[in-house]
Amino acid sequence: MERRTAFCTNCHKETTCVPKKVKVNQNIRDKNYTFNITTFVCNECGREIGFPGLMDYNIKEIDEQYRKTEELITVEDIERLMKLYNIGKAPLSLALGFGEVTISRYLAGQVPSKEYSDIMLHALASATYMKELLDRNREKIGETAYKKAHIAATQMENLYVAVPVELLAVIAYIFSALHEVTPLTLQKLLYYIQGNYAAIYDKPLFDAPCEAWVHGPVYRNVYNLFRDFKYNPIDDDRFVPLKESALPLTPQAKEVVDRVLDTFGIYSGKVLESITHKEAPWLDARKGFLPDETSHAEISLDAMKAYFKKVDEKYNIRTEDGLRKYIAKMR
Repeated sequence: MERRTAFCTNCHKETTCVPKKVKVNQNIRDKNYTFNITTFVCNECGREIGFPGLMDYNIKEIDEQYRKTEELITVEDIERLMKLYNIGKAPLSLALGFGEVTISRYLAGQVPSKEYSDIMLHALASATYMKELLDRNREKIGETAYKKAHIAATQMENLYVAVPVELLAVIAYIFSALHEVTPLTLQKLLYYIQGNYAAIYDKPLFDAPCEAWVHGPVYRNVYNLFRDFKYNPIDDDRFVPLKESALPLTPQAKEVVDRVLDTFGIYSGKVLESITHKEAPWLDARKGFLPDETSHAEISLDAMKAYFKKVDEKYNIRTEDGLRKYIAKMR
């Protein structure tokens, strides 16, 4: 919340009040918690000022912090669960093994138990688990609701089958780390992550062929997964389970990915594309093709590894400073 104008009863006039975070203690289910909530203070006398809606805002702040602390599902994720599996409140409640009105209560703000929250989070992260629940409770939810949800779960289940799990883990991490990612940006980041990792560790981070397309290096299966977004940021509830269910990165992989995201990741996809067009792996793979000619020629891992080893020798790609110097030189 931003600063606003309100009547200060101490100053006896309209005055500017500014937001301030304060700590409050609450006991919830026999456990003590400390929450940070927002108050407003008069910019002249420093006294707290209340106004309509602030209490509701504080309740929301406490709810969000409590759920995060206890790793409980949010109302937004319950709504997402319904949307993902094309299922209503009552059928979802029954499919999950709850009472018929349980989901309605949760959507109205009631906080679920840890047990029920874990079931919902598991269903959100795994379409296979959701299908198991649907089959187990098929007679309870009705045939029409079952078929619609089962079709949606099957589509979710098949969404990622063409992409290696190690590559999905990197993509999920990128989604979690960056605010917005377009398909073009994602492709170039994956290329730099793979090239850097291979140069440092002499092996690929993920097993997927990279092709030299007109707009730079491309992983075809990843392109097919996100092609509908074109030049727009990737934003679709279907990809939420990817973040929830992806394998964790190894410390070595995380170090490389973080370094690439903190350097290459601050640039747009078009800027990264222009850099790849000056690099030997893409240039060599495009030999013999016209600038706008379609090509599926592969950029070999050996070519990427050899190129980035040379970059490492000159700039030291094991440091952010080295990568920044390389990018500055290539832009």
